[in-house]
Amino acid sequence: MTLPCQLPDGVVLRRARAADLPALVRLLADDQLGATRDGGDLEPYRRAFAAIDADPAQLLVVAEADGAVVGTLQLTVIPGLARRGALRAQVEAVRVSAARRGRGLGRAMIGWVIEEARRRGCALVQLTTDKRRTDAHRFYERLGFAASHEGMKLLLGG
Repeated sequence: MTLPCQLPDGVVLRRARAADLPALVRLLADDQLGATRDGGDLEPYRRAFAAIDADPAQLLVVAEADGAVVGTLQLTVIPGLARRGALRAQVEAVRVSAARRGRGLGRAMIGWVIEEARRRGCALVQLTTDKRRTDAHRFYERLGFAASHEGMKLLLGG
């Protein structure tokens, strides 16, 4: 299921473009946690987009409907020695616009991720979700994800 990919409800998944950045930042900020940490000056997002877009192990995806960005996610393929040298698919920054939540778009996006990970030869799909996002935990569990590990982060200044 390579990109672009047609999803139900007239949504198309495609690779993000630099012109999508304002809409992507709005999606990131329209969130209980993102509201305090995302938004504002687009320059740091432009730098990040350029790095993501240049890296073949990274894929920034948008869900588009009627010319508007209504969802996003980032897929990273990580090679590793563990699990007999298995590739892992890491999913980050999954967001669906408030107007589209509860209509199956998130499920379709994660379904695409799982199929894309298989296509790329990954042995597993992994993600992290903040402990405060209980709705997200239930969502991922319904899709078959298990809270099998305890994640830890160390915030570095800046």
